[in-house]
Amino acid sequence: MVTRKIPIIAIATAPGKAGVGIIRISGQNLTGLIQALFQKNLQPRMATLLGLCDKHGQLIDQVLAIFFAAPASFTGEDVLELQCHGGPHLLELVMQRCLELGRDVGLEIAEPGEFSLRAYLNNKIDLAQAEAIADLIDAQSEAAVRGAARSLQGSFSGDVNALVDEITQLRILVESTLDFPEEEIEFLENAHARERLMAVKTKLLTLQNGAKQGKILRDGIQLVLVGAPNVGKSSLLNTLAGEEVAIVTSIAGTTRDRIKESIQIEGVPMHVIDTAGLRQTSDEVEAKGIERTWEAIHSADIVLFLSAPNVESEGGTLRDRILEAVSPKCPILEVLNKADLIGGMVSSPGPYLNGAIPISAKTGQGVDVLKQEILKSVGWSGSQEGAIVSRRRHLDCIERAAEHIAKSEQFAANGNNSLELLAEELTLAQNCLGQITGKLLPDDLLGKIFSQFCIGK
Repeated sequence: MVTRKIPIIAIATAPGKAGVGIIRISGQNLTGLIQALFQKNLQPRMATLLGLCDKHGQLIDQVLAIFFAAPASFTGEDVLELQCHGGPHLLELVMQRCLELGRDVGLEIAEPGEFSLRAYLNNKIDLAQAEAIADLIDAQSEAAVRGAARSLQGSFSGDVNALVDEITQLRILVESTLDFPEEEIEFLENAHARERLMAVKTKLLTLQNGAKQGKILRDGIQLVLVGAPNVGKSSLLNTLAGEEVAIVTSIAGTTRDRIKESIQIEGVPMHVIDTAGLRQTSDEVEAKGIERTWEAIHSADIVLFLSAPNVESEGGTLRDRILEAVSPKCPILEVLNKADLIGGMVSSPGPYLNGAIPISAKTGQGVDVLKQEILKSVGWSGSQEGAIVSRRRHLDCIERAAEHIAKSEQFAANGNNSLELLAEELTLAQNCLGQITGKLLPDDLLGKIFSQFCIGK
């Protein structure tokens, strides 16, 4: 994304009919455009009801116009917000009239995320806060909304910046010792560097755990139900969803294609995928569904491998094939469905179950226990208090910073002979964390991040 200095305009509300539709304009100096639109100046931060006319003098709409003078605006530039009636065609007419009158100042339609990009470039928000805007819009649960709001307010950025400051202080101590070797300062002992490095490591681990929870809140968990035909995968999907979203019959192979349903377990978004039963088949349609089952297994965050006491399957062979197909970090939970058929409901895993979790999708018994095991397997701590929303990008930066801090520990243990290497690892850790808030981010990556935002934000 190329940074533009021209004024930009976009519809800031979702497509479709609504009571109110909002058009937003941002630029270096909008006074001339405001005069052209309404033949008057606007007092900053006050809503004014005005008529907007076309080039023939005919009224297009009555609008509420609010002017935010730079730098006291979202983007840090002059911002004009027009609140119109929310008809799609009406909004387009207002947009076209603004573009006509703004032609002399170069007014153009905004690119995706360009308003937020300008806010970032003008130091109104940092990059993590900018991403939180998009996450707040896309939030899939109440917990995700609250987490994104905390990130937008700067909670996540504050923790990152505090860590960067601590690493900076350590760097100052190390590099001061390098600059003045004649002082023969016993750096590690006198400055308590090891203790301070351990404190940084502990705080970084806390930040990493919080970011993992935040990624779960943002992206949800892709949970894939697999097993032989007729083990009750569709019944379990219906039980988890609380409604009949999949057809259930006694005929093996009823499910021919993937069925996806989004649910929440204790506020955590779950995207549950019911798949075609895994077996050898000559049916072309069913074979295609089984192929898609394997595709879903490859991309799963967690796999539930279902079996049932009255269903024949490939058993261990199928289990081994699933183990080979999943990613190394993907947990697999073995579940024995229809456990109510084993002479009374089994309450806990035993020799017959081979460690599987006993449930009955039909009666609901054991399903609450299964839900807790799912949350535990994906690393959910169970606490939403103070949670933030984070992205894979944030986690990658934190993990790389943790690797550099671990190397720093090794060099610190070697004493003053390794101070140059210690200083380098601290610098690299600091740079990794700085990329989260955008202080040290390449321009091409910056453009990629903001291009994923919606237009008008």
